[in-house]
Amino acid sequence: MKTFSATPADIDKKWILIDAEGVVLGRLASIVAMRLRGKHKPSFTPHMDMGDNVIIINADKVQMTGKKREEHFYWHTGHPGGIKSRTKQQILEGAHPERVVFQAVKRMLPGNRLSRQQMTNLRIYAGAEHPHDAQAPEVLDVKSMNKKNTRS
Repeated sequence: MKTFSATPADIDKKWILIDAEGVVLGRLASIVAMRLRGKHKPSFTPHMDMGDNVIIINADKVQMTGKKREEHFYWHTGHPGGIKSRTKQQILEGAHPERVVFQAVKRMLPGNRLSRQQMTNLRIYAGAEHPHDAQAPEVLDVKSMNKKNTRS
């Protein structure tokens, strides 16, 4: 028996819609990262972009356990002494709350060219509205997958 290796003709991409309201951030990010890579498919090939297109709505209503809202995101401006930080709470209350979910998913993927390409298949929206109705996305209910996925 030969090992199966997918070609571009074998790739079948779907559109997945995930509602992040009340879902724990880390559990949501791991499920989305798996879907973006395509590891949920039996035809998974590590060097191909096999993943689905994922739409996340209500990213501003994502939950975190413990004191994770007080944890900082750090970045450097490139100038001497240019280290900056914001807490996750500040980012969620700011103008772009979807960046918390984006960074969580990005950090669950390997840091290579393929992962950067797979991240273009992720669309995150802070509210409940999204412009992708024409793609007829399938709803993936992350809340019902495991009782630990939600937090009240």
